[in-house]
Amino acid sequence: MGALDYLSNFCTVTSTRSKRKPMQTVEIKVKMDCDGCERRVKNAVTSMKGVKTVEVNRKQSRVVVSGYVDPNKVLRRVKSTGKVAEFWPYIPQHLVYYPYVSGAYDKRAPAGYVRNVVQAYPASNAPEDNIVSLFSDDNVNACSIM
Repeated sequence: MGALDYLSNFCTVTSTRSKRKPMQTVEIKVKMDCDGCERRVKNAVTSMKGVKTVEVNRKQSRVVVSGYVDPNKVLRRVKSTGKVAEFWPYIPQHLVYYPYVSGAYDKRAPAGYVRNVVQAYPASNAPEDNIVSLFSDDNVNACSIM
């Protein structure tokens, strides 16, 4: 079998197929007023190649598309229906340290969601951090023995 393996290396045919896109979920915010808007957006996205599932939630103005798709192409397809669309800008409220800080809180956000913005994290209460800062030059209450 060694000779056959050696000769098969010379006879291999390389495939020109493109690499398959990874499975991903794309969330888009789309303003929809009626059943017709909802149906138009759903049909436009469902007809795309690689789409596995489409979930439309008109109350939240949210479209969730799962499949082997490019997020930018999905957004372009939704915009081609004439609707104003953007990537889903919200995250669940329980994942944010300060949900009511300016910029994060949005009155138009669905219940339980806030805008995804960069925030300061609360000070650590770990005992190791407190001991390390005990002898720090930046700490005004630090030990003066050093």
